[in-house]
Amino acid sequence: MNGPSPTTVHPMTGFPQVCFIKNTVTNPDIIIGDYTYYDDPVDAGNFERNVLYHYPFIGDKLIIGKFCALARDVKFIMNGANHKMSGLSTYPFQIFGNGWEKVMPAPEDLPFKGNTVIGNDVWIGYDALIMPGVHVGNGAIISARSVVTSDVPAYTIVGGNPARPIRTRFPDAVVAQLENIAWWDWPIGKISRHLALIVAADIDALRICAGLDEE
Repeated sequence: MNGPSPTTVHPMTGFPQVCFIKNTVTNPDIIIGDYTYYDDPVDAGNFERNVLYHYPFIGDKLIIGKFCALARDVKFIMNGANHKMSGLSTYPFQIFGNGWEKVMPAPEDLPFKGNTVIGNDVWIGYDALIMPGVHVGNGAIISARSVVTSDVPAYTIVGGNPARPIRTRFPDAVVAQLENIAWWDWPIGKISRHLALIVAADIDALRICAGLDEE
């Protein structure tokens, strides 16, 4: 068995609140990996409403890896929310036209943090807020209602406002091995056959499975 099809919109029969996001997104600047899901009993099929201030003329992307779990009301603030801060006022006069467009800032005058990138196998808790340009490493966990303003290392648990590291999930050596194994990139048949190892805590057995050690 190879598990649910990654092209299924609602993979859990009888639970339309769970959605494989990749199958609902139409914005080419939102890139979602296979099996990443959003859980929202109100409108799971409209994940894009949670990606805020994402204007096409800015050019930034939201990139989320494979096998991520996103709880209800997770939000992503994109670079379009930024205002010019080098002047005496931050008010965006220019967006209202009628002569005010004469103070249109140059692109280089606006803060630009780059793409927002979420790794693979990341769990983001209820009502968390991810700020522009943040990079979240593989296997990280973001606690509910956190405000993430800076990068999150792989396999690190963060929480709070602003989010701060709570603890790492594994020793550095194990994290390095997990990054090298990258099970999320295996063929789905191999993942399905070795689920017991992926959800267990035996890194040596997983290394053997990945072909990095001799049995």
